[in-house]
Amino acid sequence: MRNVVFIGLVSFFADLSTEMVYPIIPLYLTGAFGATPALVGIIEGIAESIAALLRVFSGYASDKCRRNKPIAFAGYAAGLVYKIVLLFAASWSGVLAARAVDRFGKGIRTAPRDVLVSESGNPARLGYSFGLHKALDMAGSAAGILAAFFIMRSWQGTFGYKRLFLISCIPAVASLFMFFFIKESTARRGEHSANPRLLEGLTKLDFRLKLYLAVVFVFTLGNSSNTFLLLRAADVGYDPASVVLLYFVYTMVSSLLAIPLGKFSDRVGRKRVLVAGYLVFAAVYGAFSWGAGKGVILGAFVLYGLFTAMSAGVERAFISEIAPIELKGTMLGLHSTISGAALLPASIIAGFLWSGFGPAVPFALGASLSLAAAVILGAGLRKL
Repeated sequence: MRNVVFIGLVSFFADLSTEMVYPIIPLYLTGAFGATPALVGIIEGIAESIAALLRVFSGYASDKCRRNKPIAFAGYAAGLVYKIVLLFAASWSGVLAARAVDRFGKGIRTAPRDVLVSESGNPARLGYSFGLHKALDMAGSAAGILAAFFIMRSWQGTFGYKRLFLISCIPAVASLFMFFFIKESTARRGEHSANPRLLEGLTKLDFRLKLYLAVVFVFTLGNSSNTFLLLRAADVGYDPASVVLLYFVYTMVSSLLAIPLGKFSDRVGRKRVLVAGYLVFAAVYGAFSWGAGKGVILGAFVLYGLFTAMSAGVERAFISEIAPIELKGTMLGLHSTISGAALLPASIIAGFLWSGFGPAVPFALGASLSLAAAVILGAGLRKL
C-alpha cells in the first residue's frame, strides 16, 4: 500500500499543477483569442484523442517490457513541458499545441500508472487501492483549482494567465520527484510471457470486459469535454473566478467519496456501483441541460463529483480483475483509448450543437446516452 500512496502523491502534485490551468483554458481561449464554443470543442477533442490513441500502445508496451515506472515518468514529465509551451502561446493554435503535448503525456502514463496501482495493493481490495489513488488525485485537483481561484482574484488581463502558467510548473516538478520513492515489482506477472500475443488475447477476452468496453464507448459519445460544463456555468451568470470555484467543489466531492465508494464496490460488486454512476451522470447532464439557475448548476457540480467517485476508480478495478494478467496494461489502455476516441466526436458534436441550437441540446444528448449505458450494462451483466 506504500506504493499506492506515493503513486497517489505523483498524481496529487501533477493534478495540482494541471488543474491550476485546466479550468481557465476555455476562458483563456474565448477571452484572449476570441475562440467560439465550436472551436473550443475541436481543440479539446483533438487533444483528448491524441491521449486516447496512445494509451493502448502505452499499455501494450508496459505488458511487453514489464517496466511501468519509466514510461509513467516520461508521461508525467510532458505535463511540465505543457505549462512551458502555454507560457509562450500567442494564439489559439499555440494553446492547441500545448494541449497536445499535455495529452501526449497523459496517453503515455495512464495505463502503466494504473498497472502499478493494481500490482501494489491487496488483490482482494482493488476498489480500495484505486479509490485511494483517485482520492489523492482529486485532492490535488481541488488544491490546484483553489490556488487558481485565489490567484485569479488578484490578476489583471493576459499577464495574470501567464503568471498562473508559470506558478503551475512548481507542483509539476514535485510530482516527478515522487517517483524516487516508488518501487516497481513484476513478481505477479513474472510467470507470464514477456511477449503477449495481442490479437490472440483480444479474441479471447471475457464477455464482461467486451460488454463493458462497448458500454464505455456509448457513454462517452455523450460525455463531452468538461470545458462545456465550465462554459455552461459562465452562461448562467457565474464570473470566471466563481467558475473555477465550482470546479473546486466538484473535485472535493470526488476526492472525499472516492475511497468509501471504492471500498463499497469491493463489497457489493463493481456493476452495481457503475450502473448507479451512469444514472447519476444522466441527472447531472439533465440539470446542465434544463436548469437555468445558479443553484441548479451548483448542485449539478456536486453530483458530478459523486459520479466521478463512483466510476473512475471502480472501472479500473473492474478491468484489472477480469483482464488477462499478461494483457492487463493493454486492457487498461484500451479502455482509455475507447473513451478518448469517442471524446473527439463527442466534443465536436457538443460544440456544434451548442453553437447551432443552444446549450440544452448537447447536454440532453449526453443524459440520454448515459441512461442507455446504464440499461445495457445492467441488463447485460444480470448475474453480477
